[in-house]
Amino acid sequence: MDLQFYGANCFSVSYKGTRLVIDDNLAELGGKSILKAGDVALFTAYNHAEPTIDLKIQANRPGEYEVGDVSIKGIAVQAHMDEPGTKLATMYKVTAGDISVLFTGHAYPSVTESELESIGQVQVLVVPVGGMGYTMDAIGAMKLIKEFEPKLVIPTHYADKALNYPVPQQELEVALKELSMEPKERVSKLKLKASDFGEATQLIVLEKS
Repeated sequence: MDLQFYGANCFSVSYKGTRLVIDDNLAELGGKSILKAGDVALFTAYNHAEPTIDLKIQANRPGEYEVGDVSIKGIAVQAHMDEPGTKLATMYKVTAGDISVLFTGHAYPSVTESELESIGQVQVLVVPVGGMGYTMDAIGAMKLIKEFEPKLVIPTHYADKALNYPVPQQELEVALKELSMEPKERVSKLKLKASDFGEATQLIVLEKS
């Protein structure tokens, strides 16, 4: 499974000829969309602009999907800025081979027992750290890290001069200090293999493509 990061919460996941793109709202933020015809487009929030190209699947709500050798499970959760009890955001668990990656999006940094049970075990957690009231900060991210106990953490949605966020986001280096986690490495493309995971939770900075 290959992961690439494009800014904000936007990632691509490639596995055996299938490409998933998560949270490509880059055009809304002054960037350039990376979606291509034939992609699977997943949005962790329901209020993004609808892509107009020919996609295999487009989803912004809970549900389960199989595309090629990739399994996708969307779980309804409370969004970061929503009222308690509402579940208008979706976390996506993407499983390929023996690796599962959870994309939290702008979720509230707390999950219920039933949500934990529904999501199950994940090896990789992709979690925002930009904070400022717009999304979870490092403290919120750490709550989810403790809940899921992943082998690998990838921080996302932090300050980016190329994007026009509705609310300025915290710098990555500040968030990393608050997380008290030193990056294992910084890479532009991540090839995930279960054999590379250690016993303790590690953090990798996936640099913007």
